[in-house]
Formats: sequence, structure tokens, C-alpha cells
Amino acid sequence: MVTYNDHLKSILTQTLESYNRLKEIQDKPGDLDYLKKEMLKINGFLKVITNKIDAEKIPSSDFRPLKTKFQQYLQNYSFEQEIETMVPLYSDDVHRIKNMRLKILEALEDKKMIDDIDSLMEKI
Repeated sequence: MVTYNDHLKSILTQTLESYNRLKEIQDKPGDLDYLKKEMLKINGFLKVITNKIDAEKIPSSDFRPLKTKFQQYLQNYSFEQEIETMVPLYSDDVHRIKNMRLKILEALEDKKMIDDIDSLMEKI
């Protein structure tokens, strides 16, 4: 049987893997689709955590503030529409691809959310 901690750790691991893939994108023509895919994965993982993981069942005291950061990220940052608009117009413009990628990474790093994920992973 999978425990809450195992389930949470699995989702956080997948989130960090997608984040690292975003960091490694080379900003080549056509990378907007790959960027969108990884961003949507991260958003999905964060939605699962905020909607399905009960903070009371995770013993780490660091989880509740992190869950709040996830909720704030999902509420404040949305890049889907912007990427959808960019794909037909700028899918070959490496500068715009790089800028979008950096904006997404900046949003994920806001309030040290990624660092907090790393810290929590070590504790659970």
C-alpha cells in the first residue's frame, strides 16, 4: 500500500524532473511545444498535491507552507494562453522561446518554491 508520504514524494520527484527538463531546454525552434508540455505536467502535479494530498496526513511541518505556495503559484501564474498565442507566430524565434522558458522558471523559483520542494524531499 502506498502511503501519503510515498505518494507525495513521487509527485514531487516528477515535478522536479520536469523543472530540470525546463532548465535544460536549448531554446531551439520548435521548443515551445516541449516547454508547454513540461509546464503543463508541473501544473498538473501541483494541482494533484493541492487538491488530493491532505496536509494533516503529512507529518512534516514544512508541507503546509509549501502547499500554500503551490496554491499561490497556480492562482498567480498561467502561461498556457501565452504559449498558445506564441506557437503559430513565434515557434522559430529562439529569443522569445528563451524568454518564455526563463519566465516559467522564474515563476517556479518564486518564494523559493523549488528549494522548498528539495528540502521537503529530503525530510520525507
